[in-house]
Amino acid sequence: MTAAPDVETVGASLADRAYVAIRDQLIMLDIRPGEPIDDDALARSLGVGRTPVREALKRLEVDRLVVSYPRRGTFATGMDITDLAHISEIRVQLEPLAARRAAERAPRDLRTELEETAAAIVELDVATVDRTELMRWDLTVHRAIYRAAGNPHLDDVLVRYDNLATRIFCLFLDRLPTVDTHIGEHVELLRAIAAGDADRAEELAREHVIGFEKAIRAVI
Repeated sequence: MTAAPDVETVGASLADRAYVAIRDQLIMLDIRPGEPIDDDALARSLGVGRTPVREALKRLEVDRLVVSYPRRGTFATGMDITDLAHISEIRVQLEPLAARRAAERAPRDLRTELEETAAAIVELDVATVDRTELMRWDLTVHRAIYRAAGNPHLDDVLVRYDNLATRIFCLFLDRLPTVDTHIGEHVELLRAIAAGDADRAEELAREHVIGFEKAIRAVI
C-alpha cells in the first residue's frame, strides 16, 4: 500500500510538475543539503526541457529549499538545527488552526477522504513499510488537512513549513525510534476532524507538532 498521489500533479504544466518532482527530491533528501543542483541532469531525469526546471528552481528558492549564488550556481539549502525552533514556532500556531478549520468547514467528500486515510494508516504494517514511505504518508496526511481547512493562503504557508519540517525529519530518520508512533498519531487527528470535533482536532494537532520537535531534539 502506498500513499496517495500528489494532487498537485493532476493537470499541471511541465514547470509545475518539475517543481513538485524536484521539491520532493529535496524534501526526502534524494538531493542532500548543500548539494549542487545540476539543472541539465534534472531536466533529463524528468524528461522535460531546461526552462521548466529553471522555473521550478526559482519557486524552490522562494520556498527556501534551494539557494542561488552568482557565478557559483544553485545548491540545495543547508540545514541548521536552529531552523527547527523557528519552524516549530510557526507550525505550533498554524497547524492547530488548520485542524480546527478543517473540522469546522470540511465538506462531506473531504471528511470521507480523511476517514479513508485514517483507515489506511491503521492497516499499515509499520514493521515492513520503508521509513521513506512512512514519511510520504506524513506528507499526504498534512496536505489533506490543509486542503480540508478551506483557506488557500493558510494551505500555502503550511505546505511550505511542513516541507521544511519534513526535510529535518528525514535528516534524522534513521536515528528516530518512534517514526511509527508519529505516523500513528495521525489516525486520531484525522478522525477528530472527520467527526467535526474542532476542539479535539486543535489539541491533537498542537500535541503532534510539539511531539515532533521533542523527538528530533532527543536524538541531536
